[in-house]
Amino acid sequence: MRNIKLTIEYDGKDFGGWQKQRNKLNIQGEIEKVIEKITKETIELNASGRTDAGVHALGQVANFKTNSNIPIEKIAIAINSQIKNSIRIVKAEEVDEEFHSRYKCKRKTYRYIINNSEYGSAVYRNMEYHIPIKLDVNKMEEAIKYFVGEHDFKAFKSSGTSSKSSVRTIYKAEIIKLDSNRIAIELTGNGFLYNMVRIISGTLVDVGIGKISPDSIPQIIEEKDRTKAGKTLPPQGLFLVRVEY
Repeated sequence: MRNIKLTIEYDGKDFGGWQKQRNKLNIQGEIEKVIEKITKETIELNASGRTDAGVHALGQVANFKTNSNIPIEKIAIAINSQIKNSIRIVKAEEVDEEFHSRYKCKRKTYRYIINNSEYGSAVYRNMEYHIPIKLDVNKMEEAIKYFVGEHDFKAFKSSGTSSKSSVRTIYKAEIIKLDSNRIAIELTGNGFLYNMVRIISGTLVDVGIGKISPDSIPQIIEEKDRTKAGKTLPPQGLFLVRVEY
């Protein structure tokens, strides 16, 4: 039995998310169908985590077990030749039998892209969130530092999460200026709660427009009250950048 690790890029616009679900186009199901066609086996694709409808990935990781003897260097080519263009396998590797994409994951990095121009973009509208109100990036940079470290992020999760604990560790948090109109909020952590990145991003937008002061972030974290944090930003600006093991 071989254990195959895939690194996957996808445009989430047309999908109902990663997870298999009836009557909704999903990324896991599309990849599984192609692998089963190629290997002539029923397989289960385990991902590092689920992404929601409309969310993108540059480096999602998933693995599956197979008895197929297809050469490893041909697997990505074979899958890509039969799958939608909005999904690409960017790397296929044979890994130790004990490897599991979800349980062995140590760090994930997410990026939320904001277009802060006056009119937004027609071309990139499905890959960024447009806010025409000018953001104070310096204040956002000041605020984002408070998220680094181990905290109870209860104020930054949506209801419906299955996680028992809302304690997570953020290793790195930064605002990146991509160009004159675009900024990215980038977070690296040991795990993320349901909608956590989108709520932190919404909170930082509130800081940027002056609705929340940067030095109130520690209190919002401490009070664990969802109503004190910012809104959940829409999914199209969110990218799963990489998963580390």
